[in-house]
Amino acid sequence: MNQLIEITSVPIEIEMRTSHARLEYANASADLEISRDKGGLSIKSRPIRLNIDTFEMQSSITPTAAQKIEQSAEKGKQAAYEATATYAQQGELLLKAKVGGGDPLAQFSFTALSPDINTQPGLDFIPTTGPEISWDPAELNIRFEMDKLNFDWRLNQTQFEFVPGDIEITVKQQPEVIIKYIGGPLYVPPSADPNYEPIDVQA
Repeated sequence: MNQLIEITSVPIEIEMRTSHARLEYANASADLEISRDKGGLSIKSRPIRLNIDTFEMQSSITPTAAQKIEQSAEKGKQAAYEATATYAQQGELLLKAKVGGGDPLAQFSFTALSPDINTQPGLDFIPTTGPEISWDPAELNIRFEMDKLNFDWRLNQTQFEFVPGDIEITVKQQPEVIIKYIGGPLYVPPSADPNYEPIDVQA
């Protein structure tokens, strides 16, 4: 009996591609920036300043209201002191008077008027004080600055990049089973086959 079926098995075909992990980096670069500050010459001067204060001088000529009040109070105190001294002196003269020692009233009158005659001539010079004069000295400042160069280095950071590994799997051929019929045609009933030979059942 001839073979009727041919069976062929096709295995799976797999292609695998791998790439290793790697670290990539870019070289750092440096930038130099130069700037210039311009100098120069600066001169600052201040002339002499004269200060004249005439307050005390004018007050001695024409006192202010407050000064007049203060001067009047001071004169009142002085007059009270002088009157007290005069009365004390007059009392002392009266106590020392003796019979036949002269007229105590005449001596009293002469003693009372003597201070005014000797010490108060009635003349005064105004102003009694001069102006106060002061001054601030002159100033001269000279400043020279040279030009300045500024260097600014800018360093870029190194860039690192990690590339992970990769595995690529490709199925190029799926597994399969191929069944092929290699026999002749089948006839139903078998007697329809032209090459049919009946089976001898009487043998």
